[in-house]
Amino acid sequence: MRSLIVLLLVAPLFAADPDPEVLYKGRADLASARQAADLWEARLKANPRDFESAWKAARAMYWIGPREDKDAGRRTLERGVAAGKQAAAISPDRPEGHFWTAANMGALAESYGMRQGLKYRGAIKDALERVLQIEPAFQQGSAYSALGRWYHMVPGLFGGSETKSEEYLRKALTYGPDSILTHFYLAETLFERSKDADAIEELKKTVAATRNPDFDPEDREFQAKAAAELARRSPKK
Repeated sequence: MRSLIVLLLVAPLFAADPDPEVLYKGRADLASARQAADLWEARLKANPRDFESAWKAARAMYWIGPREDKDAGRRTLERGVAAGKQAAAISPDRPEGHFWTAANMGALAESYGMRQGLKYRGAIKDALERVLQIEPAFQQGSAYSALGRWYHMVPGLFGGSETKSEEYLRKALTYGPDSILTHFYLAETLFERSKDADAIEELKKTVAATRNPDFDPEDREFQAKAAAELARRSPKK
């Protein structure tokens, strides 16, 4: 009897950690995403050469940061940048570390606004161009899509270009023709280029596209934004 009691008391100490991948899939619940990020960070601390944990921690931070209060979100994104850089240092010839470093920096730049955010522009562009050198098709052309967004967001005086934005986003669609994010970003660029009819078509494609199971929460958000924008631009009866 005593041995059974001891076993019951000790068993939780040896219980396996939950699977951070499963937790991250449930990231629409921010608590689940945070738990996944903490587990990957803990694994990385235990093994600083753990490439998978490094880039996956960075990916999780990119999701979490913009959904927190401004100061907390910036701290989370800084952790994401650090994890992404660590992944890039561990395996410089893999795209994941470079991409998620750039993604976290981009979110940081947006959180600070145009004036302060511009300081990240060079590092973001360099990281994304490194991804293109390594694997242009990575994640359905995500680096092309992100660079298209970079050219849209950065003022022309500092290297931005709506023409190049459209060029890169259309290139991204050759790798991921059903990318909801890319269709939405292309719509915004086309509106800036006064190509409103084409932009409306891109919003319709955003809403109609089938969500990618790996990016379902993100796709849902972009589809909601596209639907709202379509409704706003519909002729009033």
